[in-house]
Amino acid sequence: MASERDGGSLKRIVIAGGGIAGLTLALALKQGLGADFAVVLADPAPAVPHRADNRAYAVAAGGRAMLQTLGIWAGIAATAQPMTEMIVSDSRTGDAVRPVFLTFDGEVEPGEPFAHMVENAGLVAALRAACTEAGVVLRATGVRRFMAADAAVEVVFGDGGRCGATLLVAADGARSKLREQAGIGWVGWDYGQSGIVATIGHERPHHGRAVEHFLPSGPFAILPLADGGGLRHRSSIVWTERTRNVPALLSLDADDMLAEIERRFGLELGGITLESPVSAHPLGFGVARRFVGERLALLGDAAHLIHPIAGQGLNLGLKDVAALAEVIVDAARLGLDPGAPDVLEDYEKARRFDTVAMGAVTDGLNRLFSNDATPLRLARDLGLGLVDRMPGLKRFFIREAAGLAGAPPRLLRGEAL
Repeated sequence: MASERDGGSLKRIVIAGGGIAGLTLALALKQGLGADFAVVLADPAPAVPHRADNRAYAVAAGGRAMLQTLGIWAGIAATAQPMTEMIVSDSRTGDAVRPVFLTFDGEVEPGEPFAHMVENAGLVAALRAACTEAGVVLRATGVRRFMAADAAVEVVFGDGGRCGATLLVAADGARSKLREQAGIGWVGWDYGQSGIVATIGHERPHHGRAVEHFLPSGPFAILPLADGGGLRHRSSIVWTERTRNVPALLSLDADDMLAEIERRFGLELGGITLESPVSAHPLGFGVARRFVGERLALLGDAAHLIHPIAGQGLNLGLKDVAALAEVIVDAARLGLDPGAPDVLEDYEKARRFDTVAMGAVTDGLNRLFSNDATPLRLARDLGLGLVDRMPGLKRFFIREAAGLAGAPPRLLRGEAL
């Protein structure tokens, strides 16, 4: 096996997948391990022609603290929009009045909003630049297959190259080929829903307010973005719609599509325009039966997939990054093998319960709110109203969503590894 060895142990970690989770892990590991370890990130995406990217994410307070600790936040802070308020309503599409049943506002910590809206393209670019500067080896190819053994794993790349490593991290998405090759099962289902995503310009400022309208076909979220565009003010929408309706919606011309969005967006922010192409993404639930295998760790969507109803998909992945980076760096500093079974078990223990719990919550919320049954509507509106009158419970929910509940990994607390 072609590899680099030092004292009998491999000094290389390979990460398959160059999305936000994979890039953030690569940077955290390189900063934590320094020159002692090579960190290789393999993803064919850099070789693919650029396409318009209209995705944006609500990065929770813990994730923001990690990005600041890794030196990323300063470069994207100017385009990150603090989310200082969130309101929840439950109505039908044609309702003239959308009553507010639940509000969240304030800061999760002094001076710390509970989330920031960050656009995908800028965050990925900043992470790639930081990885290059830190010395991460970026390979414009995927991982084709791997062969694990007791002491190491041999990684074969899509371009025919190969190398040995102490650990392979699969960050290659919900349809992970590496998870499948490892024989790790997947429990999941399709919701029959798709998330329609676009950037919307509007005449009036949003003041950092996020809005989630629960409609019969699914939630319609309006998420505040930093100012820009033709109307100066912008928001990202995530419109959950029944998948069977999506082809007809996407075939609409720009004016008709804007009219459909306006029916759901409302007029509170004035006139609106489309600031980006409209795209649709199928929604589902899934969780791997194990998060680790022999010399293998699953990260992000390769380990779990949840409904975007609570905006926690990316934040779950960043929690994975913080937990996995911590156990790897701690093991290496003690002279232990970072790919050993007990190290990987520590990662799985740190992440599995939280992931399954969040998946169950988002699945239950989607099933509860994506319907128009009158008894359920009355029950859920009563429940939202009760939560709104319980400040302590609201604070608990906010800290949980922010990634600060319990004893989070050091990076989520803003502490360097």
